[in-house]
Amino acid sequence: MVLSAKQTLPTKIGLFRRNPSSSLRRSPVSLSFPSTELSKRTVLAVSKPLHLSSLRAKSPVVRCEAYEADRSEPQPIDDAAAAETKSEAAKKLKIGIYFATWWALNVVFNIYNKKVLNAYPYPWLTSTLSLAAGSLMMLISWAVGIVETPKTDFDFWKTLFPVAVAHTIGHVAATVSMSKVAVSFTHIIKSGEPAFSVLVSRFLLGETFPTSVYLSLIPIIGGCALSALTELNFNMIGFMGAMISNLAFVFRNIFSKKGMKGKSVSGMNYYACLSMLSLLILTPFAIAVEGPQMWVDGWQTALATVGPQFVWWVAAQSVFYHLYNQVSYMSLDQISPLTFSVGNTMKRISVIVSSIIIFRTPVQPVNALGAAIAILGTFLYSQAKL
Repeated sequence: MVLSAKQTLPTKIGLFRRNPSSSLRRSPVSLSFPSTELSKRTVLAVSKPLHLSSLRAKSPVVRCEAYEADRSEPQPIDDAAAAETKSEAAKKLKIGIYFATWWALNVVFNIYNKKVLNAYPYPWLTSTLSLAAGSLMMLISWAVGIVETPKTDFDFWKTLFPVAVAHTIGHVAATVSMSKVAVSFTHIIKSGEPAFSVLVSRFLLGETFPTSVYLSLIPIIGGCALSALTELNFNMIGFMGAMISNLAFVFRNIFSKKGMKGKSVSGMNYYACLSMLSLLILTPFAIAVEGPQMWVDGWQTALATVGPQFVWWVAAQSVFYHLYNQVSYMSLDQISPLTFSVGNTMKRISVIVSSIIIFRTPVQPVNALGAAIAILGTFLYSQAKL
């Protein structure tokens, strides 16, 4: 007889008792350990193989059940497994909603941000307003109890400061870039951020990476270079702004990983605190670089050119900037960094394609090829780091 362990529904098996005074007779009993019904001479006599189901411990008895090999195996009905499957499906749906919302908000922000910068070319003030809107939204949310107020201390703000500095530089540099070149071009160059990440980690932090990671940088760098060389409306300030933004965000991520370990602050509140500290850092520099007089004159010109809807553009780009970043930090709480990286790559594709369509940006085939190669390289990089 062959016995093999296998998960199935409980069924009872027949056992034969050997009685010295009589022939074999069939006595259907449930096989349990310890058994009070079976004598030492009891033997298991079956003509077909049995598949054992799982042992069930019900103190003080361990119950073992089986079914015959030629019968169809019943499908187990496990409430715990069903609940786990349902929970996993709900989690995937939640992450999918996060990603879709993140991409949609980012597309809307980039569209309104570019509209504002076309009519009102003051990227320092525009960047300040984005941070101010988000900070105000979160202060109100904390005050009315919509979001739980984070518990922070001096050490938290001290470790957050270098992150905020890098975040401020990256935010302003990206906005300056988009004020000078097309949104699609800025995001093509920003897709080269993994190259900066590897180079900084390798030469400044001494980290090493697999060969596949270094190889993935070839299409990233090559694609960005091809796009830059064939860009019809190339501008050096716009190009350098995107490059500086890449470098700043790499340092932001490094400082964030090193300084925020063990801090029990949610993704939403973490980004809120980051926005507030960045606002304090940026405001004096914005005033020094552009100044209130330039802002007032430019505002009047924009209103005269665009009309009252310009105010809506400014409000929309400020609010949507905070919302898309907030959702991205919330999604990072739910997923792995690798999944987040892939999502970020897909986000750039959606922004590039939508901005080209909406603003009717002229694109040469070679330029589009460069963008595709850079995006592909970014995806390969995320897979190589797995």
